[in-house]
Amino acid sequence: MVFGRETPALVGIVTRKKDWEFVRSARWYRIPVRTAPEGLEKVRYLAFYQNRLFGDEKWTVTWCAGVLAIAKLKRRDLLPDEPEHPRAGAEYYKLELGELKRLPNPIPSRRWRRIVFIPTSLERLLRAGEINDLFRVSPIEERLYFTLKDTGLPAERQFFVREEGTGFMLDMAVFCRDGSLDIECDGDAYHSGRDKAEADRERDNKLATAGWRILRFSGRTIMGDTDKCVERVTRAVRRLGGVDCG
Repeated sequence: MVFGRETPALVGIVTRKKDWEFVRSARWYRIPVRTAPEGLEKVRYLAFYQNRLFGDEKWTVTWCAGVLAIAKLKRRDLLPDEPEHPRAGAEYYKLELGELKRLPNPIPSRRWRRIVFIPTSLERLLRAGEINDLFRVSPIEERLYFTLKDTGLPAERQFFVREEGTGFMLDMAVFCRDGSLDIECDGDAYHSGRDKAEADRERDNKLATAGWRILRFSGRTIMGDTDKCVERVTRAVRRLGGVDCG
């Protein structure tokens, strides 16, 4: 989660008004231990993506708070008024928070998307123009995403889709008038074994069957000739009728 000298931060989703009151009034937020993001102990700031229940603030990251402490508790201890909940015995991280502050500029999502956590930094929260600018995943994805953005090609990062009953997290998705494009940035571990290669082929086949066009770029190609990668993406988007801005 830590890149360079940036201050580690995390964006979490708020889906209930009750949970938002805990953030605002009691100043704490909960994360299930079983789905907690890697590197949670390093996070110094927590920001919040609010869903459709939040009126003018829906589908945006608007608020942020410092993380003061992290403890592990059972759900029943965090929410004693919900003792019969099916996950009452599950373990959660309780993040104690400092003062809740509004970001200088709310960070919108251009498109409806499924969000759980976004690893980011305080610096990105302060300068991001939209939600895809927040992701801090890998240097090769960073390079390709921001180069595409500079050329006017909007890509949705870490975009979740479900096809043939299986969920997939796409490195980048570009939605076009005549189809959709999945762009994968393959790091050094991509060719590390037969099982991994077979799993990726099965994944790509399912997405292709569902109508996705897939482009894969190695980290070496992205870092060594980014312009060539952008050119190939541009040609693919053109053949799919251009970007769908809807």
